[in-house]
Amino acid sequence: MPTRVAGNRRRSAVRWDVFARGRTTLDALERLIGGLGTGVLALVSLMLLAATALMSLVGVGLLMAPAALRALRAVANRERSRLADLGQEFVTPEPVPAKLRAALADRTVRRELAWVATHASFGLFLGILSTTLPVKAVQDVTFWAWWRLVPPGEASDAGLGLWTVDDGTSALAIALVAPVWIALTMIFSPLMAWLQAWPGRRLLALDADLSVRVAQLTATRSAALDAHATELRRIERSLHDGTQNRLVAVNVLVGAARRAVARNPAAAEDILDQAQGAAEQALTELRGVVRSILPPVLAERSLAEALDDLAATFPLPCTIEADIPDKSALSVEATAYFVVAEALTNIAKHSGARQAYVRVRHHDDRLHVEVTDDGKGGADENSGSGIGGIRRRTEAHGGTFALDSPSGGPTTLRVALPCGP
Repeated sequence: MPTRVAGNRRRSAVRWDVFARGRTTLDALERLIGGLGTGVLALVSLMLLAATALMSLVGVGLLMAPAALRALRAVANRERSRLADLGQEFVTPEPVPAKLRAALADRTVRRELAWVATHASFGLFLGILSTTLPVKAVQDVTFWAWWRLVPPGEASDAGLGLWTVDDGTSALAIALVAPVWIALTMIFSPLMAWLQAWPGRRLLALDADLSVRVAQLTATRSAALDAHATELRRIERSLHDGTQNRLVAVNVLVGAARRAVARNPAAAEDILDQAQGAAEQALTELRGVVRSILPPVLAERSLAEALDDLAATFPLPCTIEADIPDKSALSVEATAYFVVAEALTNIAKHSGARQAYVRVRHHDDRLHVEVTDDGKGGADENSGSGIGGIRRRTEAHGGTFALDSPSGGPTTLRVALPCGP
């Protein structure tokens, strides 16, 4: 019995390996075909550049050069977009300089020229080769059905040319060669996809990316400082307008009670009751301010439980779906908590919704938060509804923010926060 179980496991593992290899091959073929498309565009661009260079000998090409370089930039940006979809990060370069001398001196343009020559030849060849292998497999599998339509001399070229095709049996035997093409496709397609993309990854990644990233980090730091200053002003306003006024009222009432003790003890007792009520309200508001700085529930419980508590106090039906297998940094969870809290507050005040839906999940080292309602839509972060604060808090943490709120609804707010592995 254990031997049979072990055999079943080995067979399942083999099937899974074949399935995984097939998925890898299909993904590689998809990338190669995409590279074939940009390879064709690169070939057209290279021919245009060559024609421009030749016509420059008689002066006409000098007038065409700016347009040819702009076409080159468009093709290079298309390849950047394709590679970005595969996980490579690129920064779109500045427009090509208007003057030809400055354009040719631009290091980005020179790197794009090197890339277009490589991709229009080597990249295009790999793209064509990648499509040839599976086409040959399909051709050999189906050859028995149409071999009579092929001239006799060409029919012998089917398969690997190992035998002469002169009847139905020999034509059917050609199908035995198809596994060879399939095996070659599965073995070499991932490598060809990597080789096809390598020049673009090396030549189209700009040296300016570092300086742009520094500028982005500087802007993020500035946004973090602005968010911090805004938060301090909010806390100061809450303490000044709420808690401080309550404590002043307590002080005034206690003074009035002391003066009334000798003259009218019954009135003094009523005044002390008012002072106690004012003190309790001040404590409540002070707890609210403290919770807005860092909710204690996050230190004591998980983010999912904290969101459940938040939904329990929400005046509308609210569904929480939290797929958070690991605990993130407290600052990340606090930001996610405040995003949900502020979004739900906006829904209750402005949306006219009947229900809300919150989804939180951890994926690709980021904490994704999505809040949806079925309200009237038309939410605008510039309308003072608190959405701008959500964006600032998110971007200050290095996250991304997106709002989709067409008129008539529904409204969906998406936030992604980096939280590390």
